[in-house]
Amino acid sequence: MILYLHGFRSSPKSMKARLVGERMARLGLAADYVCPQLPASPKAAMALADSLIAGVPADQLAIVGSSLGGYYATWLAERIGCRAVLLNPAIVPLQDLDKHVGVTTQFHSDEPFEFKRSYIEELRALAVAGITDPQRYFLIAATGDEVLDYRDMVAHYAGARQRIIAGSDHAIAEFADYVDTVLAFCGIEGAR
Repeated sequence: MILYLHGFRSSPKSMKARLVGERMARLGLAADYVCPQLPASPKAAMALADSLIAGVPADQLAIVGSSLGGYYATWLAERIGCRAVLLNPAIVPLQDLDKHVGVTTQFHSDEPFEFKRSYIEELRALAVAGITDPQRYFLIAATGDEVLDYRDMVAHYAGARQRIIAGSDHAIAEFADYVDTVLAFCGIEGAR
């Protein structure tokens, strides 16, 4: 099973989430792919993720997380012991998201999205100082990420498998080129 966790203000309609879901469907594994709309509250987002993966053995689960979803994926993977793929993951979102407190909209709709100041403390509770088993992680980071510094990602996931993309952007515009590599790391048969 793959649990995909999207980034801040994003959704299951994001390009990367759609590409992973479409590839899983082409492999006949649509039922093994879950990508929920995450609530703004980190605590509620992790409760939702927990409910979706309850009962799935760690060796049959992989979490793919993009940006803030990568921060969440790391916390879950450390707690559960499953594999995780991090796509330009947030390392210290407490600093980056403080300026986003308030009401805005999601990127893929006009749905209101409120990020409350109390969510900063919820994020703090999910911090992972360092990963404990680097072989369970695969980092894909772009040097041209205009939102987050790829060097922080490289340092945080030291020892993990890493694919550093020269240039690109926060969205990883050429992510289609990496979908099969991501799925293969997640243990999906048929992905090259």
